[in-house]
Amino acid sequence: MADAEQCPLWLSAHNRRVNPTRLTSLGRVVVARGLRAIVMRPELLRETRASGDRTAETKDMEPTICRLKLTLRGSRPPIWRRIEVHSDITLCQLHDVIQLAMGWTNSHLHQFRRGSTCYGPANPDLDIQEQNERRVRLSGVLRKPKDRMVYEYDFGDGWEHEVVLERSTTGLPDAPQVRVIGGKGACPPEDVGGLGGYYGFLEAIKDPAHPEHDDMLEWCGGGFDPDAFDFEGMNKHFRARTRRRKDA
Repeated sequence: MADAEQCPLWLSAHNRRVNPTRLTSLGRVVVARGLRAIVMRPELLRETRASGDRTAETKDMEPTICRLKLTLRGSRPPIWRRIEVHSDITLCQLHDVIQLAMGWTNSHLHQFRRGSTCYGPANPDLDIQEQNERRVRLSGVLRKPKDRMVYEYDFGDGWEHEVVLERSTTGLPDAPQVRVIGGKGACPPEDVGGLGGYYGFLEAIKDPAHPEHDDMLEWCGGGFDPDAFDFEGMNKHFRARTRRRKDA
């Protein structure tokens, strides 16, 4: 068996222009069974292998960034967020991201749905057939642009979010794990009663003559802006959380 350092790079048998006895910048040209090959110089072969190893290592370090659009189903005008996350995060981690990006307080049960498959936290006390969200990665559910799933939060109020993969790109090794890049509309208050309750709540706080005006204002803490959205503040929060995890 030939030495590993002398492994030939076989050329086409139809390449008649190669001189079998000529030394090239790569190595020595040889002929065997009608095929021409170049036996590379050992130092060049080692450099080529090292370069390939570095390229593979760099690719391994470059994360795949998924751009997702989250839209609260039924909201008019639409309440939505556009975020970027690493493709290898679990659905459990994505749940945390959605909670913060939308403005929820993680006070109720949740699940993801894609087709007839459900993903959620492992809970043997619940009679729900679903896969453990801690064992499923985003890249295993949304694989190509326009793939979508539903994130449901608070089974009582029934908040459903459309989660759509808009694109996947290769990011820099130090790319943020989570980034909010756009959005519109404030998150409804928790326990407001779903979309119907939310729009009734907005009518009440806007109209001083509404019979529930004072009660609703007191319930929400004195005021509520349905257009409020601070994605810079959200990103600051995500960066701080990432630093805390690295320091832990």
